[in-house]
Amino acid sequence: MDNILKYFPNLTTQQQAQFAALPGLYAEWNAQINVISRKDIEHIVERHIIHSMAIAKVISFANGTKVMDVGTGGGFPGIPLAILFPETDFLLVDSIGKKIKVVNAIAASLGLQNVKGIHARAEQVDGQFDFIVSRAVTALPEFMGWVAGKIKKQGINELENGVLYLKGGDLDAELIPLKQYWKVYNLNDIFDEPFFETKKVVHISRIL
Repeated sequence: MDNILKYFPNLTTQQQAQFAALPGLYAEWNAQINVISRKDIEHIVERHIIHSMAIAKVISFANGTKVMDVGTGGGFPGIPLAILFPETDFLLVDSIGKKIKVVNAIAASLGLQNVKGIHARAEQVDGQFDFIVSRAVTALPEFMGWVAGKIKKQGINELENGVLYLKGGDLDAELIPLKQYWKVYNLNDIFDEPFFETKKVVHISRIL
């Protein structure tokens, strides 16, 4: 918990307990269903939990915000964000059913009432959302095609509705087709650990 509290010192007692429970829950589930690589499970706090929480350094979701996490895998970034924002609704989507089984089991273990995991592709999901979040599931232009038409026009947050994408490396080629509708936040400006040196949050406002 020390590393989490270093960057998020204002967590409630309940949130601290939920975050403290995450590594054990994932270790238990990962032994049955491999949702995190064996080498990463040892670094789950830094590489998965805090990395997911980086989105909260870009935006504090208003109560009632609706968020879809596409390609959530075992629940990242959706579950850590759902702990941080209990009044925000999170729909966690993945095309692999066994991963969604883990998502829903962990959400239930933590008592998260604001998380629903479904086995589907993003294109199959009905409805619109204020934000769509994801962690490097594909190149950004392709991803934007998957979620076309799923972002609400009217927002309730200070940040314009759109996509919040966690990714590392050189993104210049991927951003060119998105014209001026993006902003990059470098995570090495926020977090000290070497893991975050090339990591970014990209905000892409709705493509008109």
